[in-house]
Amino acid sequence: MLPRLTDQFCDRLRDSLHAAGYTADGVVAVLGDQAHAALGRGEPEPARRATRGDSARETLVRMFLVGDAVPRDHADRALGGVDEAVAEGLVRVDGDDVRAALDLRPYGDDEGSWWVLADLDAEQLGGPVGPDHVLGIGHASLSLARATVRRKVGSVLDLGTGCGIQALHAARHADRVTATDLSERALKLAEATFRLNDLRVETARGSWFEPVAGRRFDQVVCNPPFVVGPPRVDYVYRDSGLAGDDASALVVRGLPAVLAEGGVGQLLASWLHRRGEDWSERVASWLPDEGVDAWFVQRDIADPALYVGTWLRDTGVDPRSAEGSAKASAWLDWFDANDVVGVGFGFVTLRATDRDTEVACEDLRHAYDDPLGPETGAWLDRVAWLRANSDPKVLLSTRLIVPPTVVLEQVSEPGDVGWSELVRRLHRTDGPGWQQETDELVSSLLAGCRGHLSLGEVLAILAAANELSAEEVVNAALPVISELIQHGMVLPMEPA
Repeated sequence: MLPRLTDQFCDRLRDSLHAAGYTADGVVAVLGDQAHAALGRGEPEPARRATRGDSARETLVRMFLVGDAVPRDHADRALGGVDEAVAEGLVRVDGDDVRAALDLRPYGDDEGSWWVLADLDAEQLGGPVGPDHVLGIGHASLSLARATVRRKVGSVLDLGTGCGIQALHAARHADRVTATDLSERALKLAEATFRLNDLRVETARGSWFEPVAGRRFDQVVCNPPFVVGPPRVDYVYRDSGLAGDDASALVVRGLPAVLAEGGVGQLLASWLHRRGEDWSERVASWLPDEGVDAWFVQRDIADPALYVGTWLRDTGVDPRSAEGSAKASAWLDWFDANDVVGVGFGFVTLRATDRDTEVACEDLRHAYDDPLGPETGAWLDRVAWLRANSDPKVLLSTRLIVPPTVVLEQVSEPGDVGWSELVRRLHRTDGPGWQQETDELVSSLLAGCRGHLSLGEVLAILAAANELSAEEVVNAALPVISELIQHGMVLPMEPA
């Protein structure tokens, strides 16, 4: 049954939430850092102890974030009327108490706070979620938000909006935002989220790109139902009905047709690791021969057994139950039949160009602190610079500089005479922490890249010092320098 969540109710609810101070900062203020962190770990008792009072903010935290029942009179004051909130589908009456019927929580960024409406998760429900479950603020959606380029654009499409998180972020930097979804329930909750936050977002219901056929956007973000396995739809938020990684492939293939010139598309995606097949060749096959720059960043690889167990628990299905065993068996049978040895997961960035397609596939499975979004934007800039300056004569005339965040790591072991070098590695200490093994000649080359001499002049000095052919040094160095520029380990004095 769909909640009502009318515009008029959302407007009144917004006033109540504002009055209560039920914001991202307000929740931290009432809970304190320790209780707030504990609640994020799924440990509610510290939050209960911090909200023993009867203020509206404490009531809302206990009801929507802790998941407890609250006295009806407390809920009435906090919501500005329980009866209307029940009729609208936000809460339900449980005897003399009131409980949340939907998930309503503050969610913020550096610029402020929003409210997000979604369905209660399996833990809050005490059992499996429904087939049309609308996921709330989860790790995947947060990861995509942090990986998305945030630059001023005219239009953004949030393809498969779910509860609307990506569209909220897009509203910060886009003149116009369009959000689509196949799920009627998802669009209902997303529209209520937009209204609750007083945002104008165009919404449209339909499958994949159908609702925006013939239109183009400056930016597209997508958190698709990327779970891989047999072609079925148990839960609309994660299952596409397509086999294997076909859902991710469909989005990647479809993005160029909806991107404006220079437009950028970003999505979370999964891809199969099949026996005898290179994953980078697999994902590159999803792209046209011309028209895009593509960057596939692999953040993790899960073995099939771990993958299946994780997604069963995500929906509240116990892998030890009869239902869980049957689903796991069918899933693992499909993996075996298709020679699947792992499932890759990560981010895909595409940019529409008028040139031949260029693809970079990289592993980024180590931990890093910075969001990937700024690095993604910088990567696109560096790729564009390299394309515009691809003539070797131009590159050789460029002055380069090594950023101060790049360090040279050398690891040696004691030998018969002195130390014997094991590893010589460049390491960016900012952004995603790129690392690249190198050698003594490249180290010497970068030592000369201080912005005073052109690359050609540095290479000439290096060739003379090592009694090498200047042509040989140039031919060997240019591909290395291009790769280092692409990863931000050396940069042109002209901004890239």
